[in-house]
Amino acid sequence: MQSLFLCWHMATASIRGQMQYRASFVIGVLSGMFFQGLGIIMIWAILDTFSVIGEWSFGEIAMLYGMRLTAHGVYLIFFSSMYSIDDLVREGGFDRLLVRPIHPILQLMFTDFRITVLGDLAGGLAILIAAVNLVDVHWTATNTALIVLTVIGGAMIDGAFQMLPASLTFRYIESMPARVIFDDVFSRFGNYPVDIFGSIATRLLTFLIPLAFVAWLPVSLLLDKPTFLPPWAGWLSLPVGVVAMAVALWVFVRSSRAYQSSGS
Repeated sequence: MQSLFLCWHMATASIRGQMQYRASFVIGVLSGMFFQGLGIIMIWAILDTFSVIGEWSFGEIAMLYGMRLTAHGVYLIFFSSMYSIDDLVREGGFDRLLVRPIHPILQLMFTDFRITVLGDLAGGLAILIAAVNLVDVHWTATNTALIVLTVIGGAMIDGAFQMLPASLTFRYIESMPARVIFDDVFSRFGNYPVDIFGSIATRLLTFLIPLAFVAWLPVSLLLDKPTFLPPWAGWLSLPVGVVAMAVALWVFVRSSRAYQSSGS
C-alpha cells in the first residue's frame, strides 16, 4: 500500500509538471492522434483500390487496427519511460532509482508519467469505437470482456517486447536499435491480419514474437474468421501477456545487477 501511495504521488507530480506547459501537452496529444490517424487512412486508401486484404474488409481491419493501437496506448502510459532508459543509465540517473524506498521498475513507470501519449490511446479508442459500427458482431457481455482482456494482454505483450531489449542497456549502454526493431515489427505487422504474410511469418509472429495475440486472433474470434489455431486461442491474449511480462521483468531485474553507474 505504501508503494501504491508513492506511485500515485509520483504520477500526479509528473502530470502537474507537464501541465505547466499546456500548449506542449495539447500539441503532443494532437500529434499522436494525427500520426496514428495516418495509419488508418493508408489502410483505407489500399482497400479503396483492392476492396479486401486477405478476405478482410476495411471495417474489419479497422477493428484490428483499433484494438492493436489501443493496447499500444495503454502500454505507453505505463512504460513510455523505457524510451529514455539509455540516457538514464548512461548519465547515472539510475542511481537515484536504486536508493529510493520503492522498486526501480515502479519508479520507471510512474516518475516520468507522460500524458502526451494519451494521443495514441485516444486515437486507438476512436478507431476501435468507429470500427464497431462497421462490422457485423453480436455484442454480448462475453464479447465485451474479450475486448477488455485483449487490450490489457496486448499492452503487456507490447510492453514486454520493449522491456526485454531495454535490459541490454545495463550491459551495452545502448539498446535503442533493438527496441526500434520490435516497435517496427509491432507497428508494421500488427495492423493487418497476420496470415496475409505467409505461413512461416504467421507462425513466427505467433510463437516467437506473439504479435498475433495482440489483436489478430481475438478479432478473428469476434468476427468468426478462420485461423490456423482453434477459436479459443483468441482468449489467450491475457495469459500470453502475463507470461511475456513476467519473463521480461525477470530478465530486466537480473540484467540491472550489471549496472555500474556512470563513474562520475
